[in-house]
Amino acid sequence: MPGAAPSGRRRHAPFPPPRSPMPESPSPSVPGNSAALLAARDGAILCDLAPAAVLAIEGADAASFLHGQLSSDVAGLDHDACQYTSYNSPSGRMLANFVLWRAGPDPADGFRALLPGDIAAAVRKRLAMFVLRSKVTVTDVSAGLARYGVGGPRAADAMRAALGAAPPPFGVVRSDGVTVLGVPGPRFVVLAGTGQAAAIVTTLGAAAGIAGFDVWQWLTIRAGVPVITAATQDKFIPQTANWDLLGGVNFRKGCYTGQEIVARSQYLGRLKERLFAFRAPATPIVAGDRLYSAVFAEQPCGTVVNAARAPEGGIDLLAVLQLAAAADGDVRLGAPDGPRLVLLPLPYEVPAAAEPRPRVGDRPVRA
Repeated sequence: MPGAAPSGRRRHAPFPPPRSPMPESPSPSVPGNSAALLAARDGAILCDLAPAAVLAIEGADAASFLHGQLSSDVAGLDHDACQYTSYNSPSGRMLANFVLWRAGPDPADGFRALLPGDIAAAVRKRLAMFVLRSKVTVTDVSAGLARYGVGGPRAADAMRAALGAAPPPFGVVRSDGVTVLGVPGPRFVVLAGTGQAAAIVTTLGAAAGIAGFDVWQWLTIRAGVPVITAATQDKFIPQTANWDLLGGVNFRKGCYTGQEIVARSQYLGRLKERLFAFRAPATPIVAGDRLYSAVFAEQPCGTVVNAARAPEGGIDLLAVLQLAAAADGDVRLGAPDGPRLVLLPLPYEVPAAAEPRPRVGDRPVRA
């Protein structure tokens, strides 16, 4: 299970220059989806992450502002580390979850957040609403940044061969204007100015196969990492999406938006839902589709969070599902008699449901 990245990592050598002439366009030519998926499963792939956006949160009060808004320990985030975090509604439900990192070693450099493009404008606007008198600006800097993903079981080898560096999960390395984030998978996010995009594609393309964004989505699903999009905003508290297991929630920090509900669910409640991975037949599936089980009769008991085509055929998906339905094993897509889903293992341990803890002042019930 991934944890917080340690500080004091060894410094990597500067990234070497491209080993071949730069192409005319920074957008790689994507091969057939089946070949790209097999490369992601067995080797290493390079994906254009243009559908994701980058927000810059800057200003003298940026750290304290984000610490009071997000679920992670922003104040304790080192410049050579990144972290998962979530931005929640007052009811403790995730409006967004994303990767957060410091833009540089100087606190004045501010922070950057990588999140889905379909919710970036709404998240930026909502964060800006709560700046009030804080010295903070929240801007979308996507237009000036090229962003690519490298993933697959040989992704670290490809990164070392191409750029000379492969940070560990939740590690960050920087050189010559290029920033590399390590995230579980193994996967790597590479960011640089748009003027460097062509060189990056050439350099990484020599070490990894080219794939579309949907292949990156499949790698993210196989890493067991849910991504909140417009279809699933304000539906799940972080723990039901396994965000606590992925290090996206710090239960020892002070108050932040939605903290009371998140903490109450952790310490007083009993989770009735968790995130699970499934394989479905090849059929159209989108985020927000409902799941069913005989345990709940005609009532839906789960929600698809993300779905993508799998290399072996069919669709892999992540869904938040009632634990009772998962235990029963007969989970259906779209209707009580819909296609049956096959449970897949997650790459981290999901703890068994705990009994609810008594509240202070509760009296035991006598027989």
